[in-house]
Order: sequence, then C-alpha cells, then structure tokens
Amino acid sequence: MAQVSSSAIEELKGAIRGQLVLPEDSNFSEVRNIWNAMIERRPAMILRCAGVADVRRAVAFARDNHLPLAVRGGGHNIAGSALCDDGIVIDLSLMKSVRIDPFKKRAYVEPGATLGAFDHEAQAFGLATPLGINSTTGVAGLTLGGGFGWISRKFGMTVDNLVSADVVTAQGELLRASAESNEDLFWAIRGGGGNFGVVTSFEFALHEVGPMVYGGLVVMPLDQARDALVKYRAAAEQMPDDLSVWAVLRLAPPLPFLPADVHGKPVIIFAMCYTGPTANGPSAVAQVRTFGTPVGEHLGEMPFAAWQQAFDPLLTPGSRNYWKSHNLASIDDGLIDALLQSIDNLPSPQCEIFFGQIGAQTQRVPVSATAYSSRDTHYAMNVHSRWEDAADDERCIGWARAFFDAAAPFALGSVYVNFMTQEEGARVADAYGPNYERLVAVKSRYDPHNLFCHNQNIRPAM
Repeated sequence: MAQVSSSAIEELKGAIRGQLVLPEDSNFSEVRNIWNAMIERRPAMILRCAGVADVRRAVAFARDNHLPLAVRGGGHNIAGSALCDDGIVIDLSLMKSVRIDPFKKRAYVEPGATLGAFDHEAQAFGLATPLGINSTTGVAGLTLGGGFGWISRKFGMTVDNLVSADVVTAQGELLRASAESNEDLFWAIRGGGGNFGVVTSFEFALHEVGPMVYGGLVVMPLDQARDALVKYRAAAEQMPDDLSVWAVLRLAPPLPFLPADVHGKPVIIFAMCYTGPTANGPSAVAQVRTFGTPVGEHLGEMPFAAWQQAFDPLLTPGSRNYWKSHNLASIDDGLIDALLQSIDNLPSPQCEIFFGQIGAQTQRVPVSATAYSSRDTHYAMNVHSRWEDAADDERCIGWARAFFDAAAPFALGSVYVNFMTQEEGARVADAYGPNYERLVAVKSRYDPHNLFCHNQNIRPAM
C-alpha cells in the first residue's frame, strides 16, 4: 500500500459526514465482515459513506493516494469483491433508502439497500421488480451483474427494468446514466458490474405483483430425480411467463412438512412462484406435482415478500461458500447423469446444485441491448458448495469443481457474472461474449487507469 500520512487521514475524517473506520478501531472487525467467510482481506480503512459527497471524497482519496479501492453494497458477493487488502473500502451499507412512487411505478433506491428493504417498501403498494431470491442480497451488486429472480420470466432481467442511475466516476464526477444521457455508461452498468464507477442511486420500473402470490415447494426422493428432470425440461417449454419453477438437488432440510425420516436424505425440490391470479395457482402448478411422487409439499397462497425470504435460512452469513456456474439452454441427459453422481457424493450437508429457470422475457431482449449478453440462457445453474470448517475447504471446493467440469460439455459456455468466484478472472470475457469489446471501450473512457478493479475486472485498453 502507498503510505498515507496521518494528517491526510485526519483531513479525510473531517471532510466526511459518514465514518472512517481504521484497523485499530474497536468496530473494525465487525464492519469488515462480509457474507462469505472464505474471504479474508484486511483493508487499511473503511469509509462508511453517508451520501454522495462522501463517495466522491472517497474516490478522490483513493485516486490521489494510489490506494487499492473496493466498493461494498450489501456485501453478499460470492467473490468477496467488497474487500481489498491495504486499501480503502467504500462502504455504502448505510445508504439504504428505498422510495416508491406508486403513481409513476418507480423505485428510487440507494446502493446499501437489500432486497428485503426493497420488497418491504414496494409491496406496500403491490409493486415489484425482478430481484434475486434472498432478502439479504444487496440490490446494487445484484443489479450491476444483470440480476434475475422469481418474476424474471414475466418482466425480464433486473437490468431490463433499470431506468436510470447516478454514477460517481473515477474522476469524481456525478453522472446521470439513462437512455437519454451518458447512454454508453448506462448500457455498460446494465450487467458490466462495478467496473465503471460507484452507483449512488438506482431508478427502477415497477410492476403490479402480489401482494399475494401462489407457490411453494414440492419435494421428491432422489431416486425419482432423473424422471422428474426429464418431465421438468419438457414442461418448462410450455410454462406461462408468470410461473417460475426452479429445481434444487440437496439433502432435505428439516422442514416441518417433511417426514422426519426424509430429513438429511438426498432429494429433488421444485420451488415455484406463480404471480397470476392466486385462484388459478393450484392448476398452474398442478403439472409439477406429476413429475414424481412427492414425499412432501407445501403449496398455497403467500405474501410475495415472504416467498422472497423463503431461502434466507439456507444462505445466512458467516459460512464458507464456493460456487461454480454454467448457463444452460437445456438440461441434457448427460448432464443429468453427472448431476446424480455428484449429489451421491455431497461433501457437506449444506451443498446443493440448482437450476434457476429464467428464459421467456429474459430471452426476448436483443443481446446488444445491455451489457448482460446471455439472452439464450434458459437455466442459470449454480453449484453451491457451503460448509463451516476450513479443514474441509479442499474437499468441498474439489466437489464443486468436479461437477462444473463434468457439466461443461452440456453448457452454453457463458456464465452469470454474479456467480463467479474470485479466481475466475479468465472467464470474464465468457460472461459478456459479443459485448466484451464494447465494454472494454466504455471502461477505457470512464476508468482508463482501472481504479475500479476489485471486481470481475474488465481491463481498459490502455
């Protein structure tokens, strides 16, 4: 790290409205904590910003003092890019306002807000936009990487619903990015991650969803998984846009609707959300129940905000996590063979493999419309290895990598950037495909010296 004088640090403290946290401060360890316990980095300082002025000051301080710079939103990113060693972290977690305009159907969201905060405000008016599946995820990071959720089949990717954003650039300018202003920057932040600046405000289009939806879980034993997946892929072709069905393979959690003798046994779970009229819910999901003979199911009307939180217990912070991911056009027979072999060898009770069904509206947007380019993806497959003890690192990481390799011949070759781990920099071009060179050009314009490099980095041309 470049040496920063104590007087410069004191001057920074006096110039901000937020809080500058240093390693010697009693709350440093708490503030440094992020979701993935695998990540161990020690920044020189963490600036907890209170507003745009603090963000501009932090960017200038990093640039002028040649410090590594990381940006933290919700701190949920698998790669741990919210932290850097020996540099400055711009911590946006205190900037978490969510304002809803129910008349214009717009949401104005600060970068520290979580999905749970967004849903709490938007669902008060029966409104939503496609955002993730875990309420503790940060809106900012999810959006900048593309973003999808339970209602993406109906309303597209998160970035397809982004109307504008305020961005602090490497030069410290605050720019409005939209279809009418700084169009190249607006194009790039819709999927290009945090490569181009710090977004201090997001404006989203909202849609009428809920507040009640129909959905839940249908659980089948693993010995039925092959037939169930074959039926699932056939049914998926005809599913309406307002139905999303994900397939998850893992050991059964101790859910109250499952018999005790099923707990801890390998199962396939179909998780579904139907946003049409709830009276039509039972018929909309009826076909899923015919994929096999369920050992348990929990289906019914529920608040959309509650469904958005349903998987929170499986994604709590503080565990060790390692992911590998592929985008898929279909679930081929050979992939099913490899999948079942992998589930037979789970290295930890918390490991799982899921197929996040998107398609429909996400595929109707031209590849060139946004930086997110994977419009041919029908399923975003994630191999989620999760465990508690560092002694199990090699075994759990090895399991994820082995299935990733076995699945590669059946995948599209692209990847959802938010599912990439820290060592996957070589896959960044795969994440953007035909849009990569244009992203390099935008990066070269707005961040020619690569100040924003603690991310899935798009390197400037120079």
